Amino acid sequence: MTPPQLSAALLMQPAGRREAADMYRRLLLDDCLPFWFPRCLDHQHGGFLHCLDRDGTLVDTDKSVWAQGRMSWMLQALAATPQLQNDPRRDDWRSWAESGLNFLRRHCFDEPAGQMYFHVTREGRPIRRRRYVYSEAFASIAFAAHAEWSRSEESSQIAWDLFRTFTRVNFTPGAMPPKFTETRPLIGLAPRMITLVTAQEMRRRLGTHSLLHEWIDRCIHEIETLFYRPDLDCVLETVQPDGQISDHFDGRLLNPGHAIEGAWFILEEGRIRNDERLIQLGCRMLDCMWLRGWDPQFGGLFYFRDVFGKPVQEYWHDMKFWWPHDEALIATLLAWRLTGQQRFLVRHCDVFNWACSRFADPEHGEWFGYLHRDGTPSSTLKGNLWKSFFHHPRALWMCWQLLDDQNPISKTSPDAVCPAVQTSV
Repeated sequence: MTPPQLSAALLMQPAGRREAADMYRRLLLDDCLPFWFPRCLDHQHGGFLHCLDRDGTLVDTDKSVWAQGRMSWMLQALAATPQLQNDPRRDDWRSWAESGLNFLRRHCFDEPAGQMYFHVTREGRPIRRRRYVYSEAFASIAFAAHAEWSRSEESSQIAWDLFRTFTRVNFTPGAMPPKFTETRPLIGLAPRMITLVTAQEMRRRLGTHSLLHEWIDRCIHEIETLFYRPDLDCVLETVQPDGQISDHFDGRLLNPGHAIEGAWFILEEGRIRNDERLIQLGCRMLDCMWLRGWDPQFGGLFYFRDVFGKPVQEYWHDMKFWWPHDEALIATLLAWRLTGQQRFLVRHCDVFNWACSRFADPEHGEWFGYLHRDGTPSSTLKGNLWKSFFHHPRALWMCWQLLDDQNPISKTSPDAVCPAVQTSV
């Protein structure tokens, strides 16, 4: 099967956009979704079995708590999609999502610690709780999505509690066990970008709240003033607390995928607020990290780069992972839809055409997760503790919506309050 291809000329025309929107819809509903469901459902213990080989064979029964939240959220996002309101599968998607949510409730909370686990057995027995708290962020958006359609006060309260735990542990000095000594303190981009998108999703599902706006504003400000370096044309992954570069391996590290993902979070906030300054900030971040990340020899996005062009110590630095390419699909298309600037459209086509000819598996569906630098698969895995039904379906879903000339995403208002419940925050 010949991989689908996109061109700027096609997307410039209304008929071409309709064709591309339908292509993204089919890739989501007929290629990605059937790979995962219903085969990943754990009918015995609940939740999702997501460690899958190329053909969907289960290779490990352990469960990522990240995946339980992310997959539950994605299923509910599909069910809430305006174009799918008459799809007979919506009840199944919501039922499957509730299986993931129930598994999270029953097995994934370390109650004495007040946090969630990262890795559990199939039955839900804990294996690992990491020092950081991203499980909480992904679970919070899943419970928020559930509260929106089910009108569950309990789910709304869980979502708020998890969001507060996530922000408290990440931003309260001393709340998170230190990874390093105080000899060389560093702060990271990741907590800020994940707080930003989590607050955005909470607002979308549960309605506007001053706490969410405060976190969104704070995170954008810190990303812009501490991590984005226009003088160096880059977005840093970690910095000293005052924003200065730590001239060592960790401090010089660039993660193009993270930065491009963070750029589209800011673009999305600019779209919602109709704020040209935020749109331009997101575009500048995308521009500089595209140039830093794109491989001029083989194509695709490098996983890590060094801010000064020095060698990177991580041995996988030149590999091509699936998720940066999914995030680049969203970022480039959103930037083009917001600005009309041709370079973003060309980049969208470039990343789509490169990724679909290398990550995609026409025989079994879905994308492989990990490629060598030259674009050949390094593994047949399509699911593990990190890769699940999340980055790729989210990208296909958002690109479908962005190319739909009705574009329901663009009609979302930050003040659209979910009438579901009134819970304390």
